[in-house]
Amino acid sequence: MRLVQRQRKIPEDKKLKYERIRQAFQKYNTVVIADIEGLDSNVIKKIKFILKSMFGDQIEFASLKLSITRKALKELSIPSLEALEKYLTGQRMFIFSNLNPFVLYSLISVIKIPAPAQPGMVVDKEIIIPAGNTGIPPGPMLSVFGRLKIQTKVQGGTIWIAKDAKVAKPGDTISPELASLLQKLGIMPVEKGIKVLAAYHDGIVIPSDKLKLDIDEYASMLTVAHRNAVSVGIEAAIPVPEIMKQAVSLAYLRAVTVASEAGVVLPETAERVLSLAVKRAYAIILALGEKAKELGLEAPVMSAPAAAQPAGAQAEAKPKEEEKEEEEKKEISEEDLAAGLGSLFG
Repeated sequence: MRLVQRQRKIPEDKKLKYERIRQAFQKYNTVVIADIEGLDSNVIKKIKFILKSMFGDQIEFASLKLSITRKALKELSIPSLEALEKYLTGQRMFIFSNLNPFVLYSLISVIKIPAPAQPGMVVDKEIIIPAGNTGIPPGPMLSVFGRLKIQTKVQGGTIWIAKDAKVAKPGDTISPELASLLQKLGIMPVEKGIKVLAAYHDGIVIPSDKLKLDIDEYASMLTVAHRNAVSVGIEAAIPVPEIMKQAVSLAYLRAVTVASEAGVVLPETAERVLSLAVKRAYAIILALGEKAKELGLEAPVMSAPAAAQPAGAQAEAKPKEEEKEEEEKKEISEEDLAAGLGSLFG
């Protein structure tokens, strides 16, 4: 008797999923891998709806069996497959797009959906039940409010909360009784979102910690880069509108400075030329010392406001004054005098 091995028939739905993952990786250059473990299907649907309303056909979602995904990716022989495979465990959702992966990560990370508190959950922020009508009829629920130390009153056939009640603070664990009450009151103190694990972009696997951008830091870097670029542009006198106005102003100031130093008298330089000449004349008079007095020359004394000094500082200042008088008594050579006069008269 001859045994014939029957070929295993692959279910049609598996074939479709297999083909879909192959086509998606070929069609889109960005694939975000997200962790959806522990998330309600309602939360996932709302996040999908928000992203779809923003990008329409530019984005697709898929929650596929990871065994089928691995097989399809191996057949495609995509780059960095080994680095990608470590994220293909647990409950995963794939987000396919041609958007920039950093932009996509930033958008996904800020989408948070209000969700009810669950027993055993550790809260990360205060939970406050506001004062007002709960709509709950009096009865056994009054004792629940009492155990949770929430002040109440009965009015118009319903339970009213007398004043805002803080029922949990960061680090507290939600009890089953509190979780049930919050759900009855329609309070959803928790915000949930999908957690991005990594992005696969043009053959490169980018972990989530590398996808997060510090916007403030980058804005500061751009500001510095712009300022440096403008400075270089001004020095090089690049002919663009943002540069030319400042470049012309700088060139004008430098031209006035050069003309003033050279003693060129113009309406724009006359005041500065005269000021420089006066300063140089005073410098020569001071340099002449005793000889200046013989010639009848005297520089004005520029008195500065006396600052309060300790006695020790005044004692230390005296030798310096004596030293200055000795220096003034030194005779100036004819070469020094000629140099000073040359600087004054050009």
